[in-house]
Amino acid sequence: MQHFEIVGGTRLKGAIDISGAKNAALPIMAATLLVEGETVLHNVPDLADVRQMQILLSRLGVKVHRDDEGAMHLRVEDEMNAHAEYELVSKMRASVCVMGPLLAKRQRAQVSMPGGCAIGDRPIDLHIRGLESLGADFELANGDVLLRAKKLMGTEIFLGGPFGSSVTATANVMMAATLAQGRTILESAACEPEIVDLAMFLNACGARITGFGTPRITVEGVGALNGTDHRVVPDRIEAGTFMIAGAITNGDVELRGARMEHLQAVTDRLRRVGVIIERGEKGIAVSSARRLEPVQATTQPYPGFPTDLQAQLMTLLCLADGNSMITEKIFPDRFLHVGELNRMGARIRKEGPTAIIEGVKKLVGAPVMASDLRASAALILAGLVAKGTTRVHRVYHIDRGYERIEEKLAGVGAVIRRQAE
Repeated sequence: MQHFEIVGGTRLKGAIDISGAKNAALPIMAATLLVEGETVLHNVPDLADVRQMQILLSRLGVKVHRDDEGAMHLRVEDEMNAHAEYELVSKMRASVCVMGPLLAKRQRAQVSMPGGCAIGDRPIDLHIRGLESLGADFELANGDVLLRAKKLMGTEIFLGGPFGSSVTATANVMMAATLAQGRTILESAACEPEIVDLAMFLNACGARITGFGTPRITVEGVGALNGTDHRVVPDRIEAGTFMIAGAITNGDVELRGARMEHLQAVTDRLRRVGVIIERGEKGIAVSSARRLEPVQATTQPYPGFPTDLQAQLMTLLCLADGNSMITEKIFPDRFLHVGELNRMGARIRKEGPTAIIEGVKKLVGAPVMASDLRASAALILAGLVAKGTTRVHRVYHIDRGYERIEEKLAGVGAVIRRQAE
């Protein structure tokens, strides 16, 4: 086991390169199950989740390797296996993204039910309902989802759920629809940049998808998809995390590669707090006023404020001059970081899906335990500004979604080290 040891109080200054988006790379990797010939993906981050997807795809007959320049090469060599086993799905929820491609290309998919996680239950009923609408037969056996279809037929599918549209369900059904016969219309589809990136990849392979980036996506089925070269979109959640890192340390950082158009809701909230955000030639420049204003924020599907930056914003608001409120409408149980931030001197109380944050003058270093990926990032941010030393345990969570985060932060002045327990 490893932990991060952070000595707080250093003002961050310099440039950080933003990596490719994990949440775009994983479904695009899964989509290569649909493709004939070789696919070459650029800007794929080197993360624990990406490595797990490589293992899963290898089990499903895909040859995967990275060249000396970091590009990932993928080619399907064996289509016999269509079973994503519990051993892998339990380690990475995005494994369910192979369901649609396997069904469309191999006429069957057997995928272990992913179950819940630290941020709450995340059911896959929308995935199954969408694939059933395309003509799949579904059954549940021994904890596995079994889907079969000799032929998928285009249709109209509604993908709205209790907390809005589902990104992974949109990805799964959209991928399956590329090889369905006829036209498929996805209503209440997710609009996230990662869905746009997946659609652009599929279109480069020969798919006919329009409307991506809106709640209504149309897919005209084609007979086959062929390999292509594609560059993965920059990670807006990593960029947002480093925006807040610059703000919380009263720093001055440039986020190279970050796209302002993907971060409008985040930029709006941060500017109201007192963060200075400017579009630069190579990305986004961030600096901060010394006095932070309290704000209210509500997480929503894109283009609203992302749930994946809720914990990080909460950390910043711990130091605002007044009371702030954050309401979580995507995953109402996503507040496990509250107790750990309070251990560092924060004053946060939870009332249902809302956290009320009373600003304090300072945070104090302490040993803390990460509960999930984004909570890990929040605790690292707290450590950057806390007085004294903070030890963040269970860093395997952060390795799932941030590429060499300690190296990137150290490169702009943070005092942070990865150490063995």
